[in-house]
Amino acid sequence: MSMINYASREINCKLVYYGPGLGGKTTNLEHVYGKVSPNTRGKMISLATETERTLFFDFLPVDLGTIRGFKTRFHLYTVPGQVYYNASRKLILKGVDGIVFVADSQIERMEANVESMQNLYDNMAEYGYDLTKIPFVIQYNKRDLPNAATIKDLQAALNPGWPIEDPALQKMTPDPLHSGEHVVEKVESEWIGRAPYVEAVAVRGDGVFDTLKVCSKLVLKTLS
Repeated sequence: MSMINYASREINCKLVYYGPGLGGKTTNLEHVYGKVSPNTRGKMISLATETERTLFFDFLPVDLGTIRGFKTRFHLYTVPGQVYYNASRKLILKGVDGIVFVADSQIERMEANVESMQNLYDNMAEYGYDLTKIPFVIQYNKRDLPNAATIKDLQAALNPGWPIEDPALQKMTPDPLHSGEHVVEKVESEWIGRAPYVEAVAVRGDGVFDTLKVCSKLVLKTLS
């Protein structure tokens, strides 16, 4: 949950990048870190494992304004993608305000994506978090590769939707990123909600800030 620093008049929010190993989580954070102003970011901390790194840094966006007179500082984390680092994954999720799931679009990585998504739901449930009720964005990375699965197949496997039971939320809600698509819609007789998604090629920086912007805006909406 977000923490308020009254001395600096900042609201500190934690965003966690989740997903399978080598899917692009680290690439996302490195790109953001390299592009934000050195005057607004903290030091990047890297905890190396045998196969990949867990990264962390914080930054203060200059273009998001204030909430009740407080600026918002975002703390970005990655989690290790390998299954045997699950204890670390759970620890990093504690107190999370927003989730970015970075999926590897390659067809042969679909099983790893599904396994990691289920692991995310399980770990969030252990903390009593409902992933369908907190800021949650899916990034389909590596869209430039010839063996990338279709968005339709990725959505069916990773973002099929969840029932919307609150009558106040049962209304057609357009997807702001994709014309003609909806994040909430009625399918047959049931209202379904889905996480917003972004297509990306993180090694080029494509879609990286779009993903961060969507997630951060959802977080700010929960604070306002």
